[in-house]
Amino acid sequence: MAPGSFPRLRRAVLAAPLLAALVPRGAEGQQPGLSGYYLNVFTGVAESVLAPAGVTEFQRLRLMWNGSAGAVRLDAAYEHSLTLRQEGALGAQLFTAAGTASGGDWLSLGGEIRSGAQAVWRHRVDRLSARIDLGGSADLVIGRQPVSWATTLILTPADPFSPFDPADPFREYRPGVDAARLRYYRGSFTQFEVVARPALHGDRETLTLLGRVSSNRGGWDLGAWGGVVHDTFGAAAFLSGSAGLWALRAEAEVRDLEDRVVVRGTVGLDRTFPVAGRDLYLVVEYQRDGLGATTPDGLLDAATSRAFGQGEMQVLGRDVGALQMSYPLHPLLSTSALMLGSLRDGSFIFAPGMAYSATESLGLSAGAFFGFGEGPSLDGADLSLGSEFGALPRVGYLSASVFFW
Repeated sequence: MAPGSFPRLRRAVLAAPLLAALVPRGAEGQQPGLSGYYLNVFTGVAESVLAPAGVTEFQRLRLMWNGSAGAVRLDAAYEHSLTLRQEGALGAQLFTAAGTASGGDWLSLGGEIRSGAQAVWRHRVDRLSARIDLGGSADLVIGRQPVSWATTLILTPADPFSPFDPADPFREYRPGVDAARLRYYRGSFTQFEVVARPALHGDRETLTLLGRVSSNRGGWDLGAWGGVVHDTFGAAAFLSGSAGLWALRAEAEVRDLEDRVVVRGTVGLDRTFPVAGRDLYLVVEYQRDGLGATTPDGLLDAATSRAFGQGEMQVLGRDVGALQMSYPLHPLLSTSALMLGSLRDGSFIFAPGMAYSATESLGLSAGAFFGFGEGPSLDGADLSLGSEFGALPRVGYLSASVFFW
């Protein structure tokens, strides 16, 4: 299907049922619920080839509402984000900027309110959907909504919608995408669904149209999906279950992209270990991505590729490993660490962190990011990367998050 085909029809298919569903259907609906979330992140970043040293402050305010009217359930969320920074400093942009920025949004429901060298103010409607109950075994969700098809926990190549940045320490909410999603449940363990998602990437409009089936056999969750991903063929298979005391998760995807067929896949293990009367949780994953670069010379090409621009790639390298640990030091205090590394060039990120639950609704955290590996070089205007993760400057952050109402 050619990019931009039938744009008016796509808008009509997605928007018309949503507008109809938002019309109240009488007083039998339940009371609506309103809640909120506020995040404040103070970041300091060391000097690097890419940017000078500096500090930034990032703030995000999110208001959420849900309600129902008859067989229709409504869900909405609206966000504002404000970044204050020293001119040129990266800071919190390394892992928070995407929250209220467009990631292929097809509906224009946000954008920049003000942007300058020292301040960026954005807003975005992150949820605006209606779920229509089609009976005891089916429903239809139309509008901006979160859709996750990930099986593995950190590196998720077979999630074609909005995968997280694997190094992002703030994952409270998955970004919503503009889609229509039909789900049918057959029994307790088998589900069929179809998702249609139009997207805009610059001036290029694409369509993702996929069918997915998942079930449970012998204690293993497994399934597959296939169809069109951003106007090109894609298919995937996935499974998860127990291997002794370990949980085993795996997913693999085949993509026909840029005149070549590539295979992408991740396998991971996770388990809890009793240590000093508490549980140490460990996750280890390995990803081989046919879209990734095999040498440092190819990293910039991967970063400017169509797949990366469409949000399909979480990392740039061909072979990447991840190790994540978390351990509660106290019922209110926990510590964590993430290592994310390229098995091709030997570079890696080390990210320790600590979180404290001050009250039931207030959380405090602190952490740092350290990049190890050959650094980037700048020759005039020509940038070259010596390794995938060696370009990351030293970063430290303090954050506070509040849930209210």
